[in-house]
Amino acid sequence: MTILDELALSALQRVEASKAVKSPDVIRAEALTLPKGNFCFEKALKKPGLSFICECKKASPSKGLIAPDFPYLDIAMEYEEAGADCISVLTEPTRFLGKNEYLKEIAKRVSIPCLRKDFTVDPYMIYEAKVLGASAVLLICSLLPPDRIRQYIEICDSLGISALVEAHDEKEVKEALTAGARIIGVNNRNLKDFTVDRENSRKLRSLVPKDVIFVSESGIKNREDVKQAEAMDADAVLVGETLMRAADKNAVLHELRTGGEKHV
Repeated sequence: MTILDELALSALQRVEASKAVKSPDVIRAEALTLPKGNFCFEKALKKPGLSFICECKKASPSKGLIAPDFPYLDIAMEYEEAGADCISVLTEPTRFLGKNEYLKEIAKRVSIPCLRKDFTVDPYMIYEAKVLGASAVLLICSLLPPDRIRQYIEICDSLGISALVEAHDEKEVKEALTAGARIIGVNNRNLKDFTVDRENSRKLRSLVPKDVIFVSESGIKNREDVKQAEAMDADAVLVGETLMRAADKNAVLHELRTGGEKHV
């Protein structure tokens, strides 16, 4: 069993536990009662220039514990102050040490869109994400067939939230497009063994039409990596560990965005 298989199984178990506390009908009704979103996540990524999705995570399967001291609200507010366009919040508890409460509290505190970063395996998790305050959810092609992704995008559309559809290879990019994805994230990290190949985004970029938002995910460590994303005409990058390990997140994000140039 791969790490991805373990994470998917864990997500299914979490969903069943949640359903025992709050039924699917109740969570769906709660989500639909809320004001419909305005797809602010994808709007933030469509703006001119490269957008930055900054990740808030305590740990990962490949790196273990990243932030023993995890003042998640302070981190999120620092990202917003530093000019992040969106925040990705891990809610997966077993390998990433995430919590739903992190997302709920961060989404209340910041004014920029939040992505629920988790392993979506059931419609319940989409309605739950809306109730928690998310403006977007992650759908992973390695976990979901195209017809399921299409169904989940339709649920997102009914709630006014966005779906970041993640692909890792040519087959999955085609599946994402078949499913009607408006945002495709190419993960430079192989979710089966968690190795990173930063060339992956460049190799797959030409497969994604210009009217579909393209996000390069994982392995963004320095300004050179960002320049490569800009050169391939990516719409956004998702940056996690580099920022999480930075003592001064504002300075590091500025360095990634501009190479340290000062604007008068």
